[in-house]
Amino acid sequence: MTTAAEIMHRGAECVGENETVMAAAHKMRDLGVGSLPICGEDDRLHGIITDRDIVVKCLAEDMDPNECRAGEMAEGTPFCAGADDDVDQILTRMMRHKIKRMPVIDNHRLVGMISESDLAPNLSEEQIARLIGSIKSGEADLVTG
Repeated sequence: MTTAAEIMHRGAECVGENETVMAAAHKMRDLGVGSLPICGEDDRLHGIITDRDIVVKCLAEDMDPNECRAGEMAEGTPFCAGADDDVDQILTRMMRHKIKRMPVIDNHRLVGMISESDLAPNLSEEQIARLIGSIKSGEADLVTG
């Protein structure tokens, strides 16, 4: 049984909930990623901010990314995987919620991130097709509920 801890990207970097959206955008650019976990001062996961959030919720609403805070972009509770969750559990959750990226939590702390590409080497061709199909059927790159 392959677990989340075995396939995740370790050391996922967070953007602080009080950091600006512009700081989040710069961090995404520098890391070459399309989303970042939002962590609070309690060092716990408070949400996810995506490049799409920056465009749709900030820029398209004529908000100033130098004034808007990353925490304002977080909606709902992020869908997460436990470090001990197996690949089938992760696949099911990603398909059910139509998400491309999932934070991995251990003892209430963020320990990594899993993307479709992290999951794919551990799936059959049929499972990969189902995952891609479920994500494409969603209207947006949802990461929270």
